[in-house]
Amino acid sequence: MTAGLGLGRLVPGLGDALATVTVTGVSLPIALGLLVMMYPVLAKVRYDRLDTVTRDHRLLIPSLALNWLIGPALMFALAWLLLPDLPEYRTGLIIVGLARCIAMVIIWNDLACGDRDAAAVLVALNSLFQVIAFAALGWFYLSWLPARLGLEQTALSISTGEIARSVLIFLGIPLLAGFLTRRIGERARGRTWYENRLLPRIGPFALYGLLFTIVVLFALQGEAITSRPVDVARIALPLLLYFLLMWAGSMALGRAVGLDHPRATTLAFTATGNNFELAIAVAIATFGASSGQALAGVVGPLIEVPVLIGLVHVALRARRFFPAPSPSSVPKDPTHV
Repeated sequence: MTAGLGLGRLVPGLGDALATVTVTGVSLPIALGLLVMMYPVLAKVRYDRLDTVTRDHRLLIPSLALNWLIGPALMFALAWLLLPDLPEYRTGLIIVGLARCIAMVIIWNDLACGDRDAAAVLVALNSLFQVIAFAALGWFYLSWLPARLGLEQTALSISTGEIARSVLIFLGIPLLAGFLTRRIGERARGRTWYENRLLPRIGPFALYGLLFTIVVLFALQGEAITSRPVDVARIALPLLLYFLLMWAGSMALGRAVGLDHPRATTLAFTATGNNFELAIAVAIATFGASSGQALAGVVGPLIEVPVLIGLVHVALRARRFFPAPSPSSVPKDPTHV
């Protein structure tokens, strides 16, 4: 993060150069970093065991409720409570709350020894709901609900096709690559070779991709972030509260419904993370690259990255509060990343 901010601030024109070529509104280097980051983790998923996840209603129902009912409503409330005088930043945060995470959350879950099979299913579900519900929820939280409450309204311009294309690229490509890698590798050499020889070789690329993505992301927006510190601080407060409340509430809910630690961890991280790539792309397409809405989306990763890294450590220390996990949900190697 520091390296990216420094590069964006000290190298003239770097942000413009990185933004020259885009994929569904996302800088091409960031898009490549996300794909490299997600592929190794999705190659680790045991796709033949996903039925054990889809049958677990204690996991699926709370996840859908947290992601598509509670999360957007909480961000809406925090944005209006803490930024009543800053409509552009408020709108940007509401857009962030609508964009549920389908990329970086896979890494946080893996680092926290969550159930990666469950994470694959929940991310796929979030992707499906994102295509179906994002535009409708944008209208609800930016137009319909504010009108009913006597608040300022905002229009959002985004098509279902654009969202579907983003989901197809940033989840579909690495998911298909991971599935085919496991399928072909196991058929050719067996599961033992695949998990003991191949996965350790490709696994480190998840962190390489993560670090590369973070550096490029902050280099792209370094000047905007460092030149407006007071605005960044105002935007950061509701984001910080959002991440902490969503994660703690999700972990507590997972414990209350009887989930083991790996699946409760997966529930918490998939409910807390946000798809900042989509939020930033929507804000830029609707309001412009220099808008306050776009800046609010840019500040999101600045807060999310250190907060969720900290929550990874909290999650690892919370194991003693949960029942013993089922064998299928325990990561094979606790140093797998």
